[in-house]
Amino acid sequence: MTNGVFMYRSDSIYDDNPAEQYQFPGQYLTRAREFVGDWVVYLEPTKVPRSRGYFAIARVQKILPDPKAEGMFLALIEPGTFLDFAKSVSFNDNTGPVEAGLLNERGRLSGRAQAAVRPISLMDFGRILDLGMSDGDTLLPRRDEERLGQEWEEEAAIYDPGNPRPRIQSLTSRLTRDRVFRVSVLKAYDEGCAFTGLKIINGGGRAEVQAAHIKPVADHGPDSVNNGLALSGTAHWMFDRGLLSLTDDLDIMISRHANDSDAIRAFLNRDLKARPPLPASNRPHPKYLQWHRDTCFKA
Repeated sequence: MTNGVFMYRSDSIYDDNPAEQYQFPGQYLTRAREFVGDWVVYLEPTKVPRSRGYFAIARVQKILPDPKAEGMFLALIEPGTFLDFAKSVSFNDNTGPVEAGLLNERGRLSGRAQAAVRPISLMDFGRILDLGMSDGDTLLPRRDEERLGQEWEEEAAIYDPGNPRPRIQSLTSRLTRDRVFRVSVLKAYDEGCAFTGLKIINGGGRAEVQAAHIKPVADHGPDSVNNGLALSGTAHWMFDRGLLSLTDDLDIMISRHANDSDAIRAFLNRDLKARPPLPASNRPHPKYLQWHRDTCFKA
């Protein structure tokens, strides 16, 4: 098994949903098969305006021919493994490419950097992972802060840059994933509630707003910003119980089963639209919004 890089852009012509599948042409098939059972990192090309660089990781479950497109293949992502980074990692830092394995013997960027599907060394993968997961201490949740912070510090203390495998293994930890998901969602919504616009920061600098999954993890929803909303406690409670939902255009829907719809409207954004995240690539995915409307919302 080998770690890999998948190049991805949200405006791509390929049939991609990074949390579920990655489509690629047959020229990369042999290379992509090496990643089955191991982790890949997603990279947005530098030519994309405001590129996120390396922005997420996932584990490849299997490779299949695409039944809808001749000559194309799908890398299917193992459910529950996709995770947006707490902080995107630029392709270059002040010393050059973060992916040092792309340099040739003369220290220049090689043609491998143009490959949409390519292997990455364990050391480079670990470096990118460490940078992407290490941000956002101020966005820890208000409850269990001490336990979360202590466990993360203990993990960081034993982390050995020469052996990234223990950190990679932690990617399946629910504690780690909840922490990173919260950071990435709150950043996308500027620590404010998408439904009410409230942005409350306590005396310790912690945001009141919570990171809500649109499709819950228990129902195989991914830890993706596209499956997340930043919601205040009351809005989160109502969303989880199907009293509120969203259209694909982010219009807020109020259930007929709510006992005081006028009070709820007064509580929500005046235009009854959810505030979108930034950048636009973080916008809730219609697939997860449809799931919530069909499965949770009490119409």
